[in-house]
Amino acid sequence: MEAVLTAAVALLDEAGEQALTLRALAARLGTGVGSIYWYVSGKDDLLDRAIDHVLGGVLTAIEGQARSEDPIDDLRMMAVTLFDAIVDRPWLGSHFMQNINDQGNSLRLYEELGQQTLRLGLTPRQRFHAVSAIVAVVIGNAADLGQEPPREVLDGSVDRYEFLGRYAETWRALDPAAFPFVHDIVDEFDGHDDKEQFLAGLELTLAGLRLQAEA
Repeated sequence: MEAVLTAAVALLDEAGEQALTLRALAARLGTGVGSIYWYVSGKDDLLDRAIDHVLGGVLTAIEGQARSEDPIDDLRMMAVTLFDAIVDRPWLGSHFMQNINDQGNSLRLYEELGQQTLRLGLTPRQRFHAVSAIVAVVIGNAADLGQEPPREVLDGSVDRYEFLGRYAETWRALDPAAFPFVHDIVDEFDGHDDKEQFLAGLELTLAGLRLQAEA
């Protein structure tokens, strides 16, 4: 089963969810399609197991980190670990919250995040909203960064910074009276670091959570 899941994850990493077929998996393993049915009931089952397999590694990484006295610091560590796993696997982020109907690793990760909020002076509703907000920041940013780059970036015609610079120049040409915000932030957008942008959004979320807990 380990070999089947490792090969399935490799296919997903290489070409996304559409590449994961039982026929492609059998070819990767050098076996027949029929033998795959010894391990999974079909493609949906295979995808669920592949997701659980990858998230198991994320859970192990989180559990291996020492806990601090500050639950906010622990939430930050967990969120960054999950983000780093998903940003390289956009196929994973779109399914993360779909697999919490059983006692798999999606639910366990959700529980790990939630347990940190039990250490804060929050109501159950506030805890639910807090974990939902953190997951949204992680998944949303990771999914955005994980999108396939434009063709001209992929083929090397332009690099990422030149591509962003084109948008920035378009924004600079806009009427500042009609787009004062865009003009204010255009220099920050031009050549910005995506990971830094994610961390800034996460810090805003965690700072709000801390204020709510202290209140």
